[in-house]
Amino acid sequence: MQAAAGPRLLHKVGISMNTIGLIAGVGRLPVEFARAARGMGFAVVAIAVAPGVDSELARIAGKYYTVGLGELDRLLAIVKQEAVPRVTMLGKVTKEHLFSGVAQPDARMRQLLAGLPDLNDDTVMLALVEAFAGEGIGVLDQTQLIRPLMPAAGVLTKRQPTPAEQADMEYGLFMARQIGGLDIGQTVVVKNRAVLAVEAIEGTDACIRRGGQLGRGGVIVAKAAKPNQDLRFDVPSVGPDTLQAMIETGAVALVIEAGKTLVVDKQQVVTLADNNGIAISALS
Repeated sequence: MQAAAGPRLLHKVGISMNTIGLIAGVGRLPVEFARAARGMGFAVVAIAVAPGVDSELARIAGKYYTVGLGELDRLLAIVKQEAVPRVTMLGKVTKEHLFSGVAQPDARMRQLLAGLPDLNDDTVMLALVEAFAGEGIGVLDQTQLIRPLMPAAGVLTKRQPTPAEQADMEYGLFMARQIGGLDIGQTVVVKNRAVLAVEAIEGTDACIRRGGQLGRGGVIVAKAAKPNQDLRFDVPSVGPDTLQAMIETGAVALVIEAGKTLVVDKQQVVTLADNNGIAISALS
């Protein structure tokens, strides 16, 4: 029964075949998605587009390809070759690769980037969605099969936040939403209702480490969705790496946006938090 439920669910949004394409970056989210998709009866065609994609993905996916970062023509060719009607894009692909030389854009990607008004995250990702659409390929809501990874409002850990931490959490979440509205990032580090670090091109973990060092410990990490979050890309997520960065810098609490943030390997995340006296709250 469960195997048939998945294809029926996605048929409502236009999928007529039991195949999903997974454009995969770094981290556990692509693995979680592939596992969920297989459990619901889908064949998964995974295409790794960044260095360091979790090796487990190749074992879970029905078919697995690697494409150089920026090889848009080859990426689209594989999706069409496999007759994949819809793809989802999951995992970390930091924009710094565009500036570091890791990415070697092909002619099609260079043309796409050259035609954009800026290289903000949403601008680039929407252009990629349009490139897929131009080939008759749809892009799925990232959370379509993994919504159970998004906690409802409440405290996830044994330790409850103190009143002072609660105030910083609320302030941090407000500020994270503000920078999200500017398409800068999704994470801020705060202490005593002062912003110590704002996530930009460096990514969440680097932002946490910078803010923790500036605050000399005792900081709060806040992560929120953008006010007009497009669920096809860049849905906020946290995982064990987030907690490791917090532990290294003496952070004391994490606040995420309830129902809008993916928590990867939740049991491990909560265990790490409990073992290190970190409170985690999901706030609306």
